[in-house]
Amino acid sequence: MPVAIDLQKNRMKAARLRWLMNCWPPFLAAGIRVREIAPDFGYVRVDLVNWGLNRNYVGTHFGGSLFAMTDPFYMLMYMKRLGPEFIVWDYSASIRFMQPGRGRVTALFELTEHDLQRVRVHTQGGERFLFDHVVEVKNPNGELVAKVDRTLYFKRKADSRS
Repeated sequence: MPVAIDLQKNRMKAARLRWLMNCWPPFLAAGIRVREIAPDFGYVRVDLVNWGLNRNYVGTHFGGSLFAMTDPFYMLMYMKRLGPEFIVWDYSASIRFMQPGRGRVTALFELTEHDLQRVRVHTQGGERFLFDHVVEVKNPNGELVAKVDRTLYFKRKADSRS
C-alpha cells in the first residue's frame, strides 16, 4: 500500500520525507539520493551516483536520471513553506546538458524569504503566478554538468485570499 505524504497539512518532517524519498523505487533504481533537507524546507541537496542502471551507452549519466534528480524538490519545498492555502504545481521544465556527467553529481535547491514573498505578493488577488528557477547540476570539481529550468505554478486557494 502506498504511503500518503501529507505535505499540505504540514505534518511531514524533513527527515522523514528524506527517508521516504530515498526508499522511493524510481529514485532508488536511478541512483538518486536525497542527502539533506533542511528542517524548514529552505534547502535541499540531492546526489546522483553513476552505476549500472543509470549509465547510457557511452558510460555517462543517463540524461533522464539527471533530469529526474531535480523533479519534485522545488514544488515540495514551496508546498511546505507556503502552507495549505496555496496550490503549487510543477508547470514546465527543460534541461541543457553542458558536459558528460560521470561519478557523483549534485543539485542544490534553495528558497529565500524573497522567493516566498514574491509568490505571496503575485497571488494576493487570486491570480496565478509562474516562477522560474534554475537548478545547476555539478560534478565534485564544481563544473556544470547540466542546467535545469523549472517553472512552478502558484495560486491561492479561493477561501484563503487576503
